[in-house]
Amino acid sequence: MALKTFGTMAVDWEQRVDFDRLRRERLDRIKGLLAKSEIGALLCFDMNNVRYITSTHIGTWAQDKISRFTLLPQNDEPILWDFGSAARHHQQNCPWLGDRSRAGIPLMRGAMSPEMGRAEDVAKKIRVELEMRGLLGEPVGVDVVEPPVMFALQREGITVVDGQELMSNAREIKTVDEITLLNMSAMMVDAAYYDLYKAMRPGMRENEAVALVAERLYDLGSEYVEGVNAISGERCSPHPHVFSDRVLRPGDPVYYDILHSYMGYRTCYYRTFAVGSAPRALVDAYKRCRDYLDASIELIRPGRTTAEVAAVWPKAKDFGFPDEEAAFALQMGHGIGLAIWEKPMISRLVSLDHPHEIKAGMVFALETFWPSTDGWSAARIEEEIVVTPTGHEVITRFPAEELLVAGAPFVTVSGQLPTIRETEAPTPNPEVVEMIKAGARAGVTR
Repeated sequence: MALKTFGTMAVDWEQRVDFDRLRRERLDRIKGLLAKSEIGALLCFDMNNVRYITSTHIGTWAQDKISRFTLLPQNDEPILWDFGSAARHHQQNCPWLGDRSRAGIPLMRGAMSPEMGRAEDVAKKIRVELEMRGLLGEPVGVDVVEPPVMFALQREGITVVDGQELMSNAREIKTVDEITLLNMSAMMVDAAYYDLYKAMRPGMRENEAVALVAERLYDLGSEYVEGVNAISGERCSPHPHVFSDRVLRPGDPVYYDILHSYMGYRTCYYRTFAVGSAPRALVDAYKRCRDYLDASIELIRPGRTTAEVAAVWPKAKDFGFPDEEAAFALQMGHGIGLAIWEKPMISRLVSLDHPHEIKAGMVFALETFWPSTDGWSAARIEEEIVVTPTGHEVITRFPAEELLVAGAPFVTVSGQLPTIRETEAPTPNPEVVEMIKAGARAGVTR
């Protein structure tokens, strides 16, 4: 499977993303799972689920407001309630919705107080649609909901059950167009990392790096730069997951996680660099981090399980944490699509006791972390993987096989660029090396 990278325009001379097919196949997938379930209808407030079902979008400002909702009844088409102006826009520009785009406003995350009656209005709208279809006595699966809305639904005689799991199952396997969009989204981050690598130097601040990345991504067509973690120097261990205005200094480690979306499809993409020169402790940590990541990547193919992948990663106590919950998200894998975290979730916290089969069509990120022996620096690397029928393909292409040194204009008297401070030879981890060799012998392609 060779994934193609397209331009972002629609053209008549090349088959690129087929958005009609994308809309149809996403809806067909959740309809099929709903038909096999005991749920009479799905009621979704989560923006990503609303987009998956209705193929509508009103901007990322509404991402966390639970302000629009859709009902998907058994054996029927979805109905969407949205801001009045947005609902009219959908009526005029989204022919796949027909007349099923309507005005409807819930509580806006509590901005509208209970006595205003918005929760009751939402519940009545849903009851009417269920009654029309003879589904009022059937359970309604809900993904996320404001408590007053849930209570109002129950007062209308509606049995509320978990609908989040069904939606998560639907989104686990990606269509061909979803995979293409995820690949294109990763391509944009490849370019942002190249710009960042060229620009990094002592004196640059973390927030300046964030601004540079955001500008590049928006120039390339990103619809939403969700976040850029920029972590440098002594901030690297423990990992704070947020950028600051810290200034980069010679010899600093710095790692980034770039999260953005193209046509709704996200990235989660870590890279680590050294600034000016690379201390041996950081070089050693990077190699250990890369070894663990490679060991897990080599296992990825249909039929393997998340438990097998998690088992090659170090235990929490091996790198300074008391238990797996305390170390969660440092050695992990997670599905990626319309949201940053989707199925499958891979972690020693849950995967060893609850293995999940890896299947063709999954797309997920694998990320590892390792602290340096100096007690303050660390390495963090992440790759995004498409599971193919015979193995896997890595879609994050900015070089990460070895630690890259950025902003190194320092020339010694011998005319050499000092990229590594030599103190002692790195010691490879024999267990991880053996895992990688075993994976190579199994013939898994990367």
